[in-house]
Amino acid sequence: MNLWLLAASLASLVTAAIHAVVGGPQVAAPLAASDLGRVPRFTALYVWHMVTVLLLGMTGAFAAAAWSVAARPAAAFAAALAAAFALLSVGLGLRVRATARELPQWTLFTLIVGLAAPGLVP
Repeated sequence: MNLWLLAASLASLVTAAIHAVVGGPQVAAPLAASDLGRVPRFTALYVWHMVTVLLLGMTGAFAAAAWSVAARPAAAFAAALAAAFALLSVGLGLRVRATARELPQWTLFTLIVGLAAPGLVP
């Protein structure tokens, strides 16, 4: 068993839980109740739920790779996604001049990458 990838799986699961439990009321609920037009509102909510599914998929990829070397390509892809999301979060934060408190997602995705990377080295 690869403990690094198991830890990355748990970090992804915790991130998914934070996304749903904390972010749901703070982000998804206000979006649903907003005055945005139907298409932008439903698209934003759809993307919100896509992120939930994606985080759970990353959790599964890391968990599978923790137990089986054959699943390492899936874990490498999940780690690449986490790295891209961390960079996207930092870039968006800089672009809109948001504080780390307003857009903290980069910290969670960076943690996931930091845990997965050692587990992906042969």
